[in-house]
Amino acid sequence: MPLIFALTASAAQAQGVNLPNFWDPRTQMERPELPATRTIRFLVDDDFPPLHFPGLDGNPTGLSVELARAACERLALACTIQVRRFDTLLSALSEKQGDVVAAAIPITAELRQRFAVSGAYFKIPARFAVRKDKSQPTPDARALQGKTLGVVGGTAHEAYAKAFMGGASLKPYPELAAAQTALKAGEIDYLFADGLGLALWIGGEEAAGCCDFSGGPYLESRFFGEGIGFIARTEDDALRRALDFALQQLWREGKYAELYLRFFPTSPY
Repeated sequence: MPLIFALTASAAQAQGVNLPNFWDPRTQMERPELPATRTIRFLVDDDFPPLHFPGLDGNPTGLSVELARAACERLALACTIQVRRFDTLLSALSEKQGDVVAAAIPITAELRQRFAVSGAYFKIPARFAVRKDKSQPTPDARALQGKTLGVVGGTAHEAYAKAFMGGASLKPYPELAAAQTALKAGEIDYLFADGLGLALWIGGEEAAGCCDFSGGPYLESRFFGEGIGFIARTEDDALRRALDFALQQLWREGKYAELYLRFFPTSPY
């Protein structure tokens, strides 16, 4: 283990932050050759913190954006960051207005058919949240028997709860904010929802320190997706492979952990 990664991992443990790892250490990727003079144009949206959002200086930042910059540096390539509306990113890529989309577009089979997609560098897990003062047991099938479980109606989290948490009394809410308010007020025993949204709430002022995660992350891809990766055009697969190589190296060298700690003081994992 490189020293820098060991130090970063230790810092994460000291801060109580769980680091995800999406790279198999047994896989040895080779770096594809790309022209050293090439400039990679990344397309991003700036309205999905902490993955992509405006920084204090007005320039885009976030985990996705800074990973794009770090990947360019690791590959010794120049890059630019262009901000577009989220719903125009893929069309702009298709029209060659940029080379790579670095935004929270879920990886799907249909996306892979249309574009060259890197391996996931982030996945949004499902998590349980509880009030800190209630001493609820770690959620499992037995612990949830007879408990009131809040979910957001019509989501994958509700579908998963119906499939695997039949002993709980499900209470659907129209939106995550309403479910979080109910948990804070003690109206439900557990809340099962989007781990990213919960992490931002738990670590923010609105929760006022009331609540915390309980149990581990849920990453069942059939319900919660394959994650988020860099997206390039199919004819630019060498660039996609270069980005996969760079992402793995950034993980091994500790840069991914450094960026994760910067943007996720409360980890959704």
